[in-house]
Amino acid sequence: MPGMHGTGELFDEFMRMMPEPKHIEAPYYPADAIPSYDQLQAMVEFIAPASEDFVLLAESFSTPLAIQYAATNPPNLRGLILCAGFATSPLRGCRRSFVSLIAPLAFRLPLPRIAASRFLVGMDAPESLHAAVRSAIHAVRPAVLAARLRQVLATDGRLALGNVSVPILYIQAEQDRLVGRFCLEEIERIKPQIEVAKIEGPHLILQREPRKSADIVASFMDRLNGADH
Repeated sequence: MPGMHGTGELFDEFMRMMPEPKHIEAPYYPADAIPSYDQLQAMVEFIAPASEDFVLLAESFSTPLAIQYAATNPPNLRGLILCAGFATSPLRGCRRSFVSLIAPLAFRLPLPRIAASRFLVGMDAPESLHAAVRSAIHAVRPAVLAARLRQVLATDGRLALGNVSVPILYIQAEQDRLVGRFCLEEIERIKPQIEVAKIEGPHLILQREPRKSADIVASFMDRLNGADH
C-alpha cells in the first residue's frame, strides 16, 4: 500500500528484489478524487485475496489505513508490515496546525529538489529516484495531495491498533525526517510485542534500500509461514 502519492510505481525495484515466487499487488488510489480512509478501506477490502493467505505491507500515508483494515481481522491476513508508519499524526502541536493551514498551498508548486532530498529520498539519492518521486507526486492533483495530508494530520488509529491480532513488523528508516521515532514508540506502547527492523536511510526507505527492505520483509514472511506449520 503506497505513500501519499497513491501509486505502486515507486515499488518496482523493491518488488524485483523480493524472492520467488512473487504474488504481489500494489493498489492505486484515485489521482483525481478525495476518498477518506474509510472509503479507501472499502477498496482494500475489495482487492484483498479472498481465498489465500496474504501479508499486508503499508508505507507512510497508508499505515493508518492498513491498521484500520487489519483491525477488522480479515480471515486470510497473516501479518502486517508498517514502513515509516504511524498510528496518529507524525506532527504535533503548532507544527501540526501550521501544516494543516498551508496544505492547500503546499502542493501547487513543483516539489523542490532540496525538499525531496531532505525529507524523502536523502541528499545522496540518484537522479533516477528523484525523477520517479517527482513524477509520482505530480501525477496527483494538488487538492488531492492536500486532502491526504490533512487526513494524516487528523488520523488516530490507536484504538484500531489495539484490535489487530496478527503479528506486526515495523520498518524504521533511521534518518526519517518526516516520521519521528516517537511514532514507533507510540505504537510499541500499544503493541509491545511488535518486531522492529531498523535501516539506515531516509523516509522512502523501500525505494532507497530495496534489497535490505526486501530481505527483512521476506524473512518476516518466512517466519510467519513457519509458525503456521
